[in-house]
Amino acid sequence: MVQQHKLLVVLTALVFGVLAGCSDTEADTGSQPPPAAKPSPRPSTTPLAAPPADGELPRGGRQIFPKYQLVGYVGLPGSPALGPLDKNLEAKAGRLETLSKAYAGGRTPLPVMELIVVVANGHAGKDGQYRSRLPDAKIQDYLTVARKHRMLLLLDIQPGRADILREIKVLERWLKEPDVGLAFDPEWAVGPGQVPGKVFGHTTGAELDSVAAYLAGLVAQYDLPEKVFVFHQLSARIVGNEKALKQHPGVQIIKSVDGIGGRIDKESTWRKLTTTMAPGVHTGFKLFYKEDTRHGALMTPAQVLALKPTPEFVVYE
Repeated sequence: MVQQHKLLVVLTALVFGVLAGCSDTEADTGSQPPPAAKPSPRPSTTPLAAPPADGELPRGGRQIFPKYQLVGYVGLPGSPALGPLDKNLEAKAGRLETLSKAYAGGRTPLPVMELIVVVANGHAGKDGQYRSRLPDAKIQDYLTVARKHRMLLLLDIQPGRADILREIKVLERWLKEPDVGLAFDPEWAVGPGQVPGKVFGHTTGAELDSVAAYLAGLVAQYDLPEKVFVFHQLSARIVGNEKALKQHPGVQIIKSVDGIGGRIDKESTWRKLTTTMAPGVHTGFKLFYKEDTRHGALMTPAQVLALKPTPEFVVYE
């Protein structure tokens, strides 16, 4: 089954140790996250690059849709198997800018850098949670480049056995920024006794709703522009009772359909997964530079924009 190849790609990366830039953390034991066994470097001595003016989005305004068409790259430092944002960020930002214009379709292109900040592991780690966290200093590096090029930064989470909402709260200092959103890969959210890469993970509409509600709380508390919340899905079994996901003020929820394969397979997955969406959820579509092209030519922007409904976020891995 071609969908399983996505799982194998990251598992291979884990086995060969390309995720060495991340650090294991101690187990969470309460409402506040504990100190890491090996503390992540904190960018306390270097100030963040200036955020967008007046608490707006990088290219103006406070609302994502319908003004903007989102186009993104995924990546993890030092891991080319997980997307183009592994290195050479300035060059990649330039390519992303050019690519985003091909998807404008009458909207304003808004490029997105989707950085994997919590990475599912094939080993338990010191806290038994089967995930590692990217150091804050690395997140700051990506945010600096995103701000230089007036792009959104999405923090992508593959939680392993860890609780997704706790992992998100660890990132709150970043999510309070006006140009930082969130992405969640539930196929890497496994239960007790399960190992990422050996089984598909799972989430529910209720769990997704709790994440959206938390983000809405940040938007209200800090008077932020709309937040983007993306959840990735490559098969129907990844998300249960999806209709429990509700709309929340200040949060634009996007379901990214992540099926791997040739055009026919990807369009089939698209039709299947876009019929189950909760009201108010927007559509996203992922393309894989390596995995998709093993089954034929990569879909063109015109072919992607011809999908119904039209994807409002197109992301490349």
